[in-house]
Amino acid sequence: MKGYLQVYTGDGKGKTTAALGLAMRAVGAGLKVYIAQFVKGMKYSELITLQQLSEQITVKQYGRNCFIKDLPAEEDIRAARAGLQETRSVMSSGKYQVIILDEANIATYYKLFPVQDLLDFIAAKPAEVELVITGRRADPKIIEVADLVTEMKEVKHYYQKGVGARSGIEM
Repeated sequence: MKGYLQVYTGDGKGKTTAALGLAMRAVGAGLKVYIAQFVKGMKYSELITLQQLSEQITVKQYGRNCFIKDLPAEEDIRAARAGLQETRSVMSSGKYQVIILDEANIATYYKLFPVQDLLDFIAAKPAEVELVITGRRADPKIIEVADLVTEMKEVKHYYQKGVGARSGIEM
């Protein structure tokens, strides 16, 4: 089976959720999935569910226990770059048919690793691997090389009324 490059981007909610839905579908079809989460180091509810599927889905976080709001710390940069390098080795191993780079777009936006490093990662993708990249602010160069791009657009969000992230819904 030929693998493609999918990108889920935009300011709306649902990019990671869409990628996780694809992961569930892949597992149902007997495929193995590797999820690399950049920027994220916190324990989200989906990780509890994914632990129950640990034979089919591997999740590794390459971020700290906080969200980057301004300039990233050197620790953020080191973690992201090491994660991209490790995930490239994982992708080349032949063990996984689906690789998800969760929040890799925002990692390039915050310059945790250069866009060119992500383009080099994409170029190294084996033909049979499905690669999914999520995160706001996808670089135009990433969009250009993608086979499928979905932009999540926020029309209305209760966050604007002061509703914070809720366990099991947003986190």
